Amino acid sequence: MSRVYVIFIATLVAFAASVSATEYIVGDESGWTLDFDYQTWAQGKRFFVGDKLVFNYPLGKHNVLRVNGTSFQQCMISSSNDALTNGNDVVTLLSPGRKWYICGVGKHCELRNMKLVINVESMSPAPSPSTTSGSSNLVIPKTYGFVVALIGSLLIFLV
Repeated sequence: MSRVYVIFIATLVAFAASVSATEYIVGDESGWTLDFDYQTWAQGKRFFVGDKLVFNYPLGKHNVLRVNGTSFQQCMISSSNDALTNGNDVVTLLSPGRKWYICGVGKHCELRNMKLVINVESMSPAPSPSTTSGSSNLVIPKTYGFVVALIGSLLIFLV
């Protein structure tokens, strides 16, 4: 019987990240593109450590750079920036605080508004009832992870 408990606990730990993380598609259906208002997109969203940002864009057309506040304001790219370039870049938010992202291709940041700033909070609150909106289907609710963990744990416990 102790083996069942060990498997049960291991399953809960394995699914802990999926229970607390939300995946946001940056720009929803528009993706990471020119002339989109990313600050309006981010408005009203709460980002937490463990959540993920997905930057979708045509391969070779854009990139994603994580920068500091000054580089964000000036759309400045330093040699220490590593660009994400695969067109489906996933950024896991690992620490709380302000996070700044820009496109470093051409003048996309300066002239075409390809920049995003968010504030990441340290802990995720308890799940709340979801609200309906036109883009809600692009956010993976935290409750799905909880349901998967619960069903998986029950199946293992019953074996």
